[in-house]
Amino acid sequence: MQITATARNLQGTGASRRLRISGKAPGIVFGAGQDVQKIEIEHNGLFHAMKKEEFHTSILDLDIDGTATKVVLRDVQYHPFRPQILHVDFQRVDENTKVESKVALRYENVEQSPAVATENGTVTPLITEVSVLATPAKTPEFISVDLSKLTSKVVPGLQTVKAPTGVKIIARGANKNPVLVAIKLPEAAVAAPVAAAATDKKKKK
Repeated sequence: MQITATARNLQGTGASRRLRISGKAPGIVFGAGQDVQKIEIEHNGLFHAMKKEEFHTSILDLDIDGTATKVVLRDVQYHPFRPQILHVDFQRVDENTKVESKVALRYENVEQSPAVATENGTVTPLITEVSVLATPAKTPEFISVDLSKLTSKVVPGLQTVKAPTGVKIIARGANKNPVLVAIKLPEAAVAAPVAAAATDKKKKK
């Protein structure tokens, strides 16, 4: 995904305010052993790009005055009540250095799974993106997760996700294998085992 920017020399609160009034958003580019570079970006284009998932999870091609630079989005500041971007930070990415970034999970074959096709369940994703470590060239836009064998009795965890070659999924927190999806069965399907158990109990009496 590509975005165009222009180098800026002026800095300070007043300069940033004037920049926003003119329809631009101030920002910086840092990292890769280089000096911090101040930039300005056309606001509306940036605002709409921020609504796309890949803008937050992918390595971007940032064109600054005709020079392309690989970057990842590191921070964005919004106005507290107006639809306005106040400032944006990008980090340079070296081609040979592995960097951590967010990648979306794309669930496939859900409707064909026994959980839906046979058990009439409803599947809700609990994890929609993961942190990965990879070089820019190896970082995928998304990772596919095949749910064709999903059942209410066998729910996959994060460790079942197969990352592409050269990509490592990073699990944080105490739970290293969180559940990927939730399955809700029809009330009748849930009630049936309960009723059967109650019947067996009466027979024993």
